Amino acid sequence: MALLATPVAALDLPSGQSVELQEVLVDQLGSETWLRFRFIAPAIARADGTVTFEQAEPDFPRLCEAFAIPYIAEYQLEGDVIVISLADRATEFGANDPDATQFFEAFRPDGATCVWEGL
Repeated sequence: MALLATPVAALDLPSGQSVELQEVLVDQLGSETWLRFRFIAPAIARADGTVTFEQAEPDFPRLCEAFAIPYIAEYQLEGDVIVISLADRATEFGANDPDATQFFEAFRPDGATCVWEGL
């Protein structure tokens, strides 16, 4: 199930990069509901990007707590796992795109906090 993407409100991300929400997907994996927040982050591109995974790593909990948690509340979603993904370009979910740079982190929602899952 795909939900409509909305522009990301201006967030101060620790890396300093700008991201745009591509889409939010709701997936049932076994007994768990996964909420996938897919962001476009051009600054992570391999060829000419300026942000490494290490620099982007603190962006994941920030996006989870400052964007995903309020989004979930606003759209009355329920989920067991929140996945935050960054890609240097729009990609089709599940399709192989060897030229795309993609970073992922997973969290468990705990009230207004996101607990890292370490996938």
